[in-house]
Amino acid sequence: MRLGQWIHTGALLVGLGLLLGGCATTSNTTGQALDQLLADPALAGASVSLMVRDARTGSTLYQHNPRTRLIPASSLKLLTTAAAMDVLGPQYRFSTQLLSDGSRQGERLLGNLYLRGLGDPTIQWADYQALAANLAGQGIRHVQGDLVFDDTFFDAERLGLDWAHDDEDKYYGAQISALTVSPNADFDAGTLTVTARAPLAVGQPVSVTISPATDYVQVNNRAVSGAGNSFGLNRQHGTNLLRLSGALKPGTQSRQWVSVWEPTQLVANLFEQALAEQGITVQGKRVIGGVSPATASVLAEHQSAPLQELIRPLLKLSNNSMAEALLKAMGRKQANVGTATAGVAAVADFMKRQGLDPATLSQVDGSGLSRRNLLSAQSFTDLLLMVSKQPWFSTWHDALPVAGNPKRLIGGSLRYRLRETPAQNNLHAKTGSMGGVSSLTGYITDAGGRRLVFSMLTNNYVVAGARIKALEDRLVIVLCRSEGGA
Repeated sequence: MRLGQWIHTGALLVGLGLLLGGCATTSNTTGQALDQLLADPALAGASVSLMVRDARTGSTLYQHNPRTRLIPASSLKLLTTAAAMDVLGPQYRFSTQLLSDGSRQGERLLGNLYLRGLGDPTIQWADYQALAANLAGQGIRHVQGDLVFDDTFFDAERLGLDWAHDDEDKYYGAQISALTVSPNADFDAGTLTVTARAPLAVGQPVSVTISPATDYVQVNNRAVSGAGNSFGLNRQHGTNLLRLSGALKPGTQSRQWVSVWEPTQLVANLFEQALAEQGITVQGKRVIGGVSPATASVLAEHQSAPLQELIRPLLKLSNNSMAEALLKAMGRKQANVGTATAGVAAVADFMKRQGLDPATLSQVDGSGLSRRNLLSAQSFTDLLLMVSKQPWFSTWHDALPVAGNPKRLIGGSLRYRLRETPAQNNLHAKTGSMGGVSSLTGYITDAGGRRLVFSMLTNNYVVAGARIKALEDRLVIVLCRSEGGA
């Protein structure tokens, strides 16, 4: 039974035959090659939605269950970031502000001091230190009021809908807050870096370093130096108790990122440290979740890089925290409500304005971590075609992972794939992965110079994920070695 259909356009195409034997084939043979790919035993019992289209004309070249909605995993970030470039704009910057509704009396601030987060997932410990230093530079040494941490720009829903329980302590499942902190240049907001070092002496406890340094988390360290490579790190649910166990090879180290419970309180802990470093004392109490008065004046501010720069680490490294921040920021911009629901409505409005039907898909978060997200290959290729007509397309396209390019912020999640093939430095695409879910969606230029858009989503497989990734790579090679034409 024919699995799909390659639609003949009157040009010779190179298919799987060239991949394996080097001989040119007709468009019909290319279609047969893709049929053979979909008949691979690895896909037995699985669901696949696949579509290939001409990027210039939009005409369909191959399709298999093109409108079947499947879980996209991180490929959903294509939709989230495209909508953000439109709704928020390429120049949009996240902001974190220090404000007060009090008055100055020498070195005293008579009133409350507010640290207001507007959702920046890129702000780091050094940036909070700089805010405190700015305040000290203004001559303030004593706050005669409360220290209020305002995270109300976003709602208090820290996790996405139907996120997996066993992802909670992972860096990619970190809690979402409008007032957060990132421990690294990858902007894994809401996490801490935990480095364990094993001494040379077998059986001795590993040493543990946490960055940024904080007493907000507690450590239960049962890990030792030894053979077996059984070292493990997790955070106990509902707490900030980090548990280290197992053995780490003598003389080696392990660096991992672990999410915290309630990022706003982590920021409170760190910012109080930053104020103390500057010799600034606070007379009042710590207040979490208070609202900055409209009459408060801005004393200092930190701004992120513009969105057109932030989408590069977001898409290249598939950053979930950044995608969720963008979704809630769109909700705040469009409906003055910083919720995922309002953000999804903003994305749907963007689609409608661009002539796409949001009723053909289901979106519940920004990152693709939820299994309630459902999209088809048709929806993805429609999106890719539409985005290619936007004024910011080149910036967005350049932010996609590039196959086989070893540079981390160019190749991204595709840097180890398709090396020494015609797809290397040709394919620009977004990957998606979770248990039983794989996807690849993007742009490629074939041997005849024709640009193609494609999307392949695979769900419900029971083989190792690497076998599905190998099939995606086979698809890409068939497409880039085809010889299309105008």
